[in-house]
Amino acid sequence: MVTLKSNREIEQMKESGAILAGIHQQLREIIVPGITTKEINQFVQEKIEAAGATAAQIGFEGYEYATCTSVNDEICHGFPSNYRLKSGDVLKVDFCVDYHGAISDSCWTYAVGEVTPEHQALMDVTKEALMIGIAQAQAGKRVGDIGHAIQTYAEGKGYGVVQDFLAHGIGPTIHEEPFFPHFGTSGKGPRLKEGMTITIEPMITTGTWEAGIDGNGWTARTLDGSYCAQYEHSIAITKDGPIIMTEQAAE
Repeated sequence: MVTLKSNREIEQMKESGAILAGIHQQLREIIVPGITTKEINQFVQEKIEAAGATAAQIGFEGYEYATCTSVNDEICHGFPSNYRLKSGDVLKVDFCVDYHGAISDSCWTYAVGEVTPEHQALMDVTKEALMIGIAQAQAGKRVGDIGHAIQTYAEGKGYGVVQDFLAHGIGPTIHEEPFFPHFGTSGKGPRLKEGMTITIEPMITTGTWEAGIDGNGWTARTLDGSYCAQYEHSIAITKDGPIIMTEQAAE
């Protein structure tokens, strides 16, 4: 069931999103070679709780951590660990914030130290794909318009678009309808309506779109070992166009 949010609810989700975005901005300073992904997870959890909010992912479908920290060929749902990041790594940090019942969700990709031009280009294309998808998030359009725009752009640049993981509605739970892929046909799928709140979160690879799941039952990675980037925002559909509720200050 798709839920439509009131202006008051959207304002509450924007407050949650501001907390989340602020933490991502702080991560820019601490994600350096030598830090462990477990230390990043602890940092995020402490910042969420210091803001009077809750790390919404903890306990969600049995997940144990405040963040997903996915490195290089890991697509998503990477477990924080004692792995020490090294220069050249590409790190995705994905987390959700619950602020007085209002949930926000955003993933960002970070270059650790100096990354190769190939991997910087991957990050740039993925971020642009997100913004191209958001531009399609207009009342009256359909979710297929979002996926089609992302797929057309990313594949046109020679990249793979992961198909196994979906964008989704958000609030008051982490995942709710509509669920939709980042590929597809324009004009197809559920219609976007004013008051809907959704995520858009393309996962783009330098190689195949195909994914496998690690033995932990959570972590997805590319079948060919190619690198993956992901950027995600929580947005609200309004009569005046999409509002990004997890927007960060300029880098």
